[in-house]
Amino acid sequence: MNNIHPEFAYQSRELGIQIEDTLGEPPDRKNYDRVIKSLIDEYAHGFRLDDVNLLSFALAGHLRFDDVAGLLAQGAQYEKGDAASVLQMVKCDDAEASAALTAVANTDPELARKAIITAFLYMNRKRWTDEDHSLEALQKDEDDEEDEDEDQVGQGQDIDHLFDSHGDENV
Repeated sequence: MNNIHPEFAYQSRELGIQIEDTLGEPPDRKNYDRVIKSLIDEYAHGFRLDDVNLLSFALAGHLRFDDVAGLLAQGAQYEKGDAASVLQMVKCDDAEASAALTAVANTDPELARKAIITAFLYMNRKRWTDEDHSLEALQKDEDDEEDEDEDQVGQGQDIDHLFDSHGDENV
């Protein structure tokens, strides 16, 4: 579907887990809102923590994504990107959240870029697919390759070449 960098996919999944954990079971919306407000207040007042997920967690509910195609394209690169253009692709209607985003963008534009893209990917999960890099998926790929190797020798084929025809004489 769309070529999203594996680190952005990972950060997006982690953001979802962080949101679910903060909401709790049953969901405590008041506690969640207090945590978000506190984080936004800290970032708006110059709080420095180089954590993509924490910033995207704070901003995700406040961002409006104006350029879906542009953000998806930016999601292909994790380490390098155009922070200024990504910042132009979002709006933030909440004054405190906007101040927080501006403060971070002024001091660490790459952190702001990564957090925006992570929040976008989390909020728009159906617009992209994630390659499965789990241990189970890698094992399945390896098993599939072994099956292909086994299929190369067909029934009735001469397989004498697979055995040592000289026995112990080769020692």
